[in-house]
Amino acid sequence: MNLPFFLAKRIYANNTDKTRVDRPAIRIAIAGVAVGLAVMLVSVSVVFGFKHTIRNKVVGFGSNIQVANFMTLQASEQYPIQMGDSMLKVLRAIPGVRHVQRFAMKQGILKTNNDFLGVAFKGIAADYDTTFIHQNLVAGAIPHFSDSVGKQQLVISQAIADQLNLKLGDKVFAYFIDNTGVKARRFSVAAIYQTNLSQYDKVTCFIDLYTAVKLNAWESDQASGAELTVNDFDRLDDTAARVVNKVNRTIDRYGETYSSQTIQEMNPQIFSWLDLLDLNVWIILGLMLSVAGVTMISGLLIIILERTAMIGILKAVGARNVTIRRTFLWFAVFTIGKGMLIGNLIGMGLIALQHYTGLVKLNPATYYVSTVPVEFNLLVWLLLNLATLLISVFVLIAPSYLVSKINPATSMRYE
Repeated sequence: MNLPFFLAKRIYANNTDKTRVDRPAIRIAIAGVAVGLAVMLVSVSVVFGFKHTIRNKVVGFGSNIQVANFMTLQASEQYPIQMGDSMLKVLRAIPGVRHVQRFAMKQGILKTNNDFLGVAFKGIAADYDTTFIHQNLVAGAIPHFSDSVGKQQLVISQAIADQLNLKLGDKVFAYFIDNTGVKARRFSVAAIYQTNLSQYDKVTCFIDLYTAVKLNAWESDQASGAELTVNDFDRLDDTAARVVNKVNRTIDRYGETYSSQTIQEMNPQIFSWLDLLDLNVWIILGLMLSVAGVTMISGLLIIILERTAMIGILKAVGARNVTIRRTFLWFAVFTIGKGMLIGNLIGMGLIALQHYTGLVKLNPATYYVSTVPVEFNLLVWLLLNLATLLISVFVLIAPSYLVSKINPATSMRYE
């Protein structure tokens, strides 16, 4: 058997003397590792949860890549672009694109007897993936929107419903003002959704594509553009580059120019905020690893000093400094392992508690979510545990050289 490992195991197993000074030091070291790892696990889980939850909500409203008229992407006004079967076929054939859906935007005003509100009407058809809206429905059912028939049905957010005092089934007038004058339509509230993404919830309504195109006075094969969903968000830039090469700067039969933007380019502030979360978690990881390292160094020094007599005896019988150093490093590994076990139990317990109960609440107006989102990632969990073990052991290498300073003759005085 490996001698340092055997000695460390015996020292760790026989550490029952309550009068020893190193007992509280070992407990503090274990607590430092446990708390540090638990905080790191929870922090990374919360950051992953925030990033993916907010990203999915933004993508739910605007997909991953938007192909539209060049003028639309450069200004706030809507300009039509041809989005017929031929262009849709081209977009669907681009490697990395999973889904393509048309849409048409129209600015208007919703008016009730007591109030009115400016909103953006988004026209969608049967090819639109409504999974995101379904996941956030609070009332009603999404109509089967079409590009050939107008249903005069409307899907609004809970924020709009609250402001205009609307409920499911209510009738509401919408007014649209353009160069041709004022147009009015009467819609029925078919469904109400709530995503807590206030910048969208406050202004976005869904109607059928046919009505939106007619209100804009466009041709039947024109739309505001198409939204593309990619297979892998981490490879979004690669897919976006293929879209640029295939579509951008081409001209439709009406003389309009195609262009494209990614969801990150359309929402730079939100994604910059999400990137800032990465910096915060790196700071937390650094601080927690430092705490674990300092407590382990302090504990190891106390353990070495407490066992000076034992070290002297080992040297007297011929043990080399490297053997004794490895003994105490193995002892540290046992201590770190116990701390990591406790830290994993605490961290995973807190993550599971938040995931299943939503115990910690947030203000959705500020954070876009009503509870703290958490997400468990197996690879990150393994890397955090491995990094904690390796870094904690690495910082103990230098303090372990203290054993070489201990003289066998003088060490007997510590008996």
